[in-house]
Amino acid sequence: MPNESRLTLAQQAIVAACEELKAMLLEKNRQYGNSALEPVRIFSKASPVEQLSVRMDDKLSRIRSGQPDDTEDARWDLAGYLVLERAARLVELHDLEFGE
Repeated sequence: MPNESRLTLAQQAIVAACEELKAMLLEKNRQYGNSALEPVRIFSKASPVEQLSVRMDDKLSRIRSGQPDDTEDARWDLAGYLVLERAARLVELHDLEFGE
């Protein structure tokens, strides 16, 4: 990563937002376990990527309909789901490459 003292204000804000999102996701993972990438599959047998897609659809529906769910929190949750979906795809790729 470039020397952070040489980053523009916008770049520093991007770093701060990513660090904040990372901290939130790691804390939720500690609290709830790895349920996003390793779901218990009691009712749904869908892949983790598909289950995250459903969560994102639900969150977007709430944002669009203006439900009382705080819009800023909903957008933050959506950003988290996008990162988790990317992580799930990386795990799938790793499993395909290494046969795990």
